This record gives sequence, C-alpha cells and structure tokens, in this order.
Amino acid sequence: MVRFNMFENEIATKFFKRLNTAGRVAEESTLPKATQELVKIRASQINHCGMCLDMHVKDAAAAGETAVRLSLIAAWKESTVFTDAERAALALTEEGTRLADASPGISEDTFAQVRKHYDDNQIGALISLIATINAWNRLNVIAGNLGGDYVPGQW
Repeated sequence: MVRFNMFENEIATKFFKRLNTAGRVAEESTLPKATQELVKIRASQINHCGMCLDMHVKDAAAAGETAVRLSLIAAWKESTVFTDAERAALALTEEGTRLADASPGISEDTFAQVRKHYDDNQIGALISLIATINAWNRLNVIAGNLGGDYVPGQW
C-alpha cells in the first residue's frame, strides 16, 4: 500500500521533474541502452524497489532483452550470458549501491574493469545512472510505491 502519494504532492512533483532531467544525461549518452537497463534492474533488485523493477524489466523486455538474461541479472556473477563490459557495469552497480554495506566501497579491480570497457563519457554516464536509479529506488521504497501495474513506455 502506498504510504505517501508523491505523484500528487507539489514538492515531490518538482523533485521528480528535476530527477527526470538529471536522468536524461545518461539516457542520451553512448552507454549502451541494454547496459543501462541491466544497471537499473540490478540496483532495483538490491534496493527491493518493486516499482522500478516492474518498469525496467518490462521496458527491457519490450526493447528486445531476452527472458534468460532478465532472469539471470540477480545471479550475473554465476552466469555466462553477460559480456565482460556488462559484468563490469554490474559490478560497479552493486558496489555503488551497497556503499553502506561494503567496507572498501568501490574496489580498484572493479574500476579497472570499468575503465577497460568504457570511455570517460560512458563512465560518467554509468556513475550518474547508478546514482539516479538509487535515488528513484529510495523515493519509491520510502513512499511505498508498488510494482505490477506499469505498461512499457508509460513514463
């Protein structure tokens, strides 16, 4: 059940608009769209954000992502269906999302893998994307927004 309707609140609506604008930086970058969805899904899994999971899994599937890959995102380390570049992005997503849980924060090995596969603009987009999806996850979880009703392309 929704705890707080952020979509009908003036302050929250203003914040949503600005967060959407900030999110466009990564969306309009050369970071592959499939990688962007993988990052959003993995962070949302870690943060238990049903609303974002619903949205990004459905959007990824509508864009052609396979059911096998979508099913294996949570176990990406134990699967063979992701490229080395995607694995680097997923590792950075996990470490960046679990900052409070990870004593070393972002490992040098993870960042070296990210540098190996992405240029500086893509890294900037990746870092921005991880920060943005974590903000969305926290907003939705705190407010109690649930997943299940999203239609691909709705937002």
